[in-house]
Amino acid sequence: MLIHPWDAPTEDAEWQQWLATHDFGQLAANGRPGEPPMLQPLHFAYDPSRREAVAHLARPHPLWSALEDRPTVLLSVVDDYTFIPGPWQAAEDQPPEHGVPTSFYAAVQLTCTAHVVDDPEAKAALLQRQMAHFQPEGGSAPVAAGAAPYGRLLSGIRGLRLEVREVRAKFKYGGKRSEAVQNRISERLAERDGPGDAAARTHQQRRLAATAQGKPTS
Repeated sequence: MLIHPWDAPTEDAEWQQWLATHDFGQLAANGRPGEPPMLQPLHFAYDPSRREAVAHLARPHPLWSALEDRPTVLLSVVDDYTFIPGPWQAAEDQPPEHGVPTSFYAAVQLTCTAHVVDDPEAKAALLQRQMAHFQPEGGSAPVAAGAAPYGRLLSGIRGLRLEVREVRAKFKYGGKRSEAVQNRISERLAERDGPGDAAARTHQQRRLAATAQGKPTS
């Protein structure tokens, strides 16, 4: 992923706060020689204090054999995206038809070492962490090895601890453009109000404010 200085997070808290509310992504693993990479959509729970994400998949999943030889994986999350028409992006001294269309989006990529969890008690603890993240209000029985109702199901899954080694984050929201052009784009987003437009506008205005406060963009 190419990250220009004007698209980089203003600080680590920017991508950390975004990732805390974006917990569905795609896990990419290297296939065996001669095979394409494997790509698995999945929910995950990221813990910044441990610098790891946890997830689980069915025991028959083909991903496990790939991880045996090559445990380095990439967890990719993309959201808050929208299309920006060319005329919106034209500089003040350009005719609208000379503007260049583009995409706005937020993306975080976590390069991780995958650790497979097979011990029943460790799997139960991992699932409890996921439940605490996705269902903090409770309402389900505890997950415990050897105990009903979920204990007997643990043998059908394997857990994943994704130890984060590198984070690459990008917030592509027109930071290269002048403040006047960015404000014009924000106005157009508010007028169009299509899928993703409100989230993109929020990111753009937040990053504009950070720039005005003198926060670095790299």
